[in-house]
Amino acid sequence: MDDGSNDATATVVRKAAEKHPSIVLHQNDRNRGKGYSVKQGVLSSRGRFVLMSDADLSTPIEEMRKLFKELEEGYDIAIGSRSVSGSEILKRQAWYRQLMGKTFNKIVRAVAVPGFRDTQCGFKLFKGDAARMVFAGQKIEGFAFDVEALYLANKMGLRIKEVPVVWVNSPDSRVSIFRDSLKMLQDILTIRFYHHRQ
Repeated sequence: MDDGSNDATATVVRKAAEKHPSIVLHQNDRNRGKGYSVKQGVLSSRGRFVLMSDADLSTPIEEMRKLFKELEEGYDIAIGSRSVSGSEILKRQAWYRQLMGKTFNKIVRAVAVPGFRDTQCGFKLFKGDAARMVFAGQKIEGFAFDVEALYLANKMGLRIKEVPVVWVNSPDSRVSIFRDSLKMLQDILTIRFYHHRQ
């Protein structure tokens, strides 16, 4: 998905698609947010499995093997984690981003998704049908969409496994420490309010 970018993202993907026909580019006419874009990508998928991976490959793609192993064991969803035993952080975030992440996760566990140490790592593998079922009900268009996806998956009774992965911080993160943090907190309350009454 190209979320209305104004750089060379679409051009790069089109060139890759010329060599690999399995690559399909979907474009938003304007910036709609990460959650909206991931939803459109998942709902247009057809495969037995759906992998979510940040474009900067903060988690190396080879780590996918660990997630596949859990799906083979019977789980519906395997989520990469930077916070469980066995995870390996090769380059850490700035201290204030680490603090923001830990605080946010405590709120997530208290309000929406208990039991998970790291809901925001951008490396998640779904069985295809489970992914399309979860994202069909997704409403959040911003960065907190991960939390909503896990909330919905829990509500549907899907089996989720948190898996330790290798992770390297990208200095080019576009998450605003103040603006996006406040919006994510608002979204967490929206998730609980909206889906709790369904």
